[in-house]
Amino acid sequence: MTTLETTLETTPETLPAVLVGGRAMSHIAGRRILVLNWRDVRHSQAGGAEAYAHEISTRWVAAGAEVVWLTARDAGQSKRDEIDGVQIRRSGSTLSVYLRAATDLVRHGGGFDAIVDCQNGIPFFSPLFTRGDVPVVQVVHHVHQDQFSTRFGAAGAAIGRLLEGRVARRVYRGRRTVAVSASTRQELRRRLKFSDVIEVVPNGCAGRPGAETRDRRRAATPTVVVTSRLVPHKRIDLLLHAVSAALPDVPDLAVEVIGGGPQLTELRRMAVELGLGRVVRFHGRLPDDERDELMSTAWLTTSTSEGEGWGCVVLEAAAEGVPCLALRAPGIRDSVIDGATGWLVDGVDDLAAALPRVLGELADPVRAREVAEDCRAWTDCFSWDRSAELLAGVVVSEISGFHRSGADDAHLPPADRSLLRRAATRRQARSDMTTLARFEHDDPAAAAAALRLTDECAVRGREVTALLRGCDEVDALATLARIGAQDPRVRLASRHELLGGPALAESRAVRTARGRGR
Repeated sequence: MTTLETTLETTPETLPAVLVGGRAMSHIAGRRILVLNWRDVRHSQAGGAEAYAHEISTRWVAAGAEVVWLTARDAGQSKRDEIDGVQIRRSGSTLSVYLRAATDLVRHGGGFDAIVDCQNGIPFFSPLFTRGDVPVVQVVHHVHQDQFSTRFGAAGAAIGRLLEGRVARRVYRGRRTVAVSASTRQELRRRLKFSDVIEVVPNGCAGRPGAETRDRRRAATPTVVVTSRLVPHKRIDLLLHAVSAALPDVPDLAVEVIGGGPQLTELRRMAVELGLGRVVRFHGRLPDDERDELMSTAWLTTSTSEGEGWGCVVLEAAAEGVPCLALRAPGIRDSVIDGATGWLVDGVDDLAAALPRVLGELADPVRAREVAEDCRAWTDCFSWDRSAELLAGVVVSEISGFHRSGADDAHLPPADRSLLRRAATRRQARSDMTTLARFEHDDPAAAAAALRLTDECAVRGREVTALLRGCDEVDALATLARIGAQDPRVRLASRHELLGGPALAESRAVRTARGRGR
């Protein structure tokens, strides 16, 4: 038994659990979707937000949708392009792209079935420039209120906070918002005072070639490998101070930092001043294969960021079997299961104190192997196919909500058209609650099909495990009674169950540390 404990009662292992998916993707076919995103994946400053939108867009295209992006134009980029079937229209720079996008929306916005408006600090405010019958789904990665001051002066930061907060709250009122993590949803509620329903659609985590064999190359001595952009809000300086404090207890410690950025020179100088010149190596940006090979040698990775939408690099390390020691920050606390796939601490002094203890724990090969297995089981819950399906469910439901007559669904087969209408009018989400349900059914496939497009199911024989989004236990029991569920058991889903989905309840990653899922 590992440190992870089952959150639901044990189920028979004689049959494999099969995740039920693709229902929403079948309804995205034939749709024309406009995506507003600050940059495309070939932009020199593209990052996680661009990868998120691109991975989902390519899967929608493969499912039969037409996807068009409006985005900024980087130096050397053409005005029009096609990337993996996604049509790209580029115009404007970092800030002028918003004006260009507004102009295009006024001219052509009505020609789309839906708009996916990706907010990267400053929203596109698409509802102001489109007809009221065009559904808009806003996607938010993280809240930038504290980061505007690192990019702009006092006046610019104040304007940024106003646009992201009060103005966006008014413009997007009544529109569906999607957050990439429970932390981002909490920040939208707490910091920006958003009051409408907020769905959660997490990032995927693509497996890395060779990850299953690279764990055999773990370094002989304690090694920390960190992948990060070297910018102020990542706070790599805190890591250097923690390493300096922990070094007397771990004299053979090695720290490898991968990534470039404006703070590279400053951090190198700081490392020397702290006497870490031979302990910490800065590699700058590395090709993917070299980065992955170096990460495979790690005992541990760390995160000292002040906040993220989602810990992409944390999950990428976990895919290699590498746990994370992190400061408890938005986004990061979602991507690390404390005590299972890593350890969360509250401050830099706690980080320095925990570092020798965690490395000592990982010096035990049995414990290290156990943690690595839990890390991989956790990352197995996340795929871009799942993310595309979940966001498609939100978009298709919004389209149907805007067109209750069904005229826009005339191209669909009668059975699919009927299903879509039922899904749009049945049990619309009324809250952020998500209920985890387990029940038996004589026809599990029919039971899964009777749920909303944004619900998720895993079927094992006659037993169904489902995440019912937007309802509490009372609503869930009423829904299960309606579809003929037998022996229903329901409770509110934990933070990590919301993110990991039914796969979390049907795999070894369900063994979350008791009380850590809050």
